[in-house]
Amino acid sequence: MTVEAGSIITWERTFTVEEVELFTKISGDEGDHHIHPDEQGRVVIQGLLTATLPTKVGGDFNVLARKMSFEFLRPVFTGDTIRCEVKIEQFERQKERIAMAASFVCMNQNKKEVLNGTFSGIILDGI
Repeated sequence: MTVEAGSIITWERTFTVEEVELFTKISGDEGDHHIHPDEQGRVVIQGLLTATLPTKVGGDFNVLARKMSFEFLRPVFTGDTIRCEVKIEQFERQKERIAMAASFVCMNQNKKEVLNGTFSGIILDGI
């Protein structure tokens, strides 16, 4: 895929209990809401686990992140399908790198916004 300013890239995934358990173990974020299911059998996904959606897109293009900003708007539960839309705001070739900046919005299966923010970084030539 060719990327330039104005490009929109999407990524979607459904989070599982097993993923939350693994992230809990790795991150140490053991809030009760991440461990004990609600009356519907769901647990709340850690915000930073949800934030792996836009960072996955950055990783696909080998972006070395310099800044990230997240605004968490509502909880995401296991079983929710989250669609992340990343808009490339800047994609500018500089001497031996490309400067990249993007904004993103993540929506659940009910079209409710759960997360938005920005990230920026560089892509080194030859990586």
